[in-house]
Order: sequence, then C-alpha cells, then structure tokens
Amino acid sequence: MTAQIILASASPRRKELLDQIKVKYRVHPVDLDETPLSNETPLDYVQRLAAEKSAACIARLGEDLPVLAADTAVVLGDLIMGKPKDRDDALSMLRQLSGKMHRVYSAVSLRGREHGQAVSMTEVTFRPLTEAEIAAYWQSGEPLDKAGSYAIQGLGGVLVASISGSFSGVVGLPLFETAELLSRQGIELFK
Repeated sequence: MTAQIILASASPRRKELLDQIKVKYRVHPVDLDETPLSNETPLDYVQRLAAEKSAACIARLGEDLPVLAADTAVVLGDLIMGKPKDRDDALSMLRQLSGKMHRVYSAVSLRGREHGQAVSMTEVTFRPLTEAEIAAYWQSGEPLDKAGSYAIQGLGGVLVASISGSFSGVVGLPLFETAELLSRQGIELFK
C-alpha cells in the first residue's frame, strides 16, 4: 500500500473514517498540550490544535506527503468538554448534556503544497437521561477516551435525540470537509 497522506493521530475513529473513504495513510501521532488558551473560543481552540498537530508532525517527519490532523471538541454553552479524567468527570459531563443541545466542533488541518483548514459544527441534542442510564453507560467503558464522554457511533448513539450537521464530524473527522481539503492537494477519492 502506497500512502497518500500521513495521519497525525492515533484515533481509531479517524482511521476508520479514512478507511471508509478509501484514503491510504501512514499513522504518526503527535502529542500536544490540549489546554485551551485564556479567552480562546471553542472554534479557535479546535482550529489551533488541528493546525499545531499538523505542523508538529511535519516538523518531526520532514515528509513529502501531506499531513492530516484533526481536533474535535464537545461544547456546552462556552464550556469545552474534553475527554473525562475519571468516572466522576464522565458522569458529570453526561448529566450536564442530558436533555440539552450542545455543539461539536471538528477542525481539520491538511499541510502539503499548501496549508488548508476546515471546520464543521454540528448541533447534537441528548434526550433526558436517568442516573441509572448514565451509570450503565459509564460501565460500558465507552465514555473513557471520548470528548464529552460519549461516542455517537457506538452505544452512545442511543443517548442522542437529534443531530443537525455532520455525523462524521461528531465521530472525529468531518468527511465532507476532509474530502474538499484532499481534493485541493490533488488527492481524488473517486479514481
């Protein structure tokens, strides 16, 4: 397999989404401090992290292949909900999301001949959750490494009453925006 891009992420979900659209890639994840900056908006936050990840990967590898990086944030009001630190943090997030609409921002950064960036914003509404459901969902193990403590593509999908926007963006890589960026780098998906 000849790679078309470098994926600057170890996320199994991003790999599955690239596999879904038949993009060939090599994985070279980067670790960055993902703490939001003072007064940084959620939109600025995801765009900055995606851009920093792709830049860090290019600097480390010195590759000729384009580098794709992404970042996703679950946002309730102005609160950025990252991955839960522990059980209590996950349960708290799920309680806060219960019965409410929140936004999921997913930014994509692709560096190759040029740097391109795109963002999707999706509105997700949770149905009201019982304490028993929240506890059982935690016990499933699914919330542990997910922004906002849920996975819409898994069991967490039953928590969602409605979605307006990009399903793949909520999963972690908005495919429409990613395909547009790949096309601008000369990577066609329907060859």
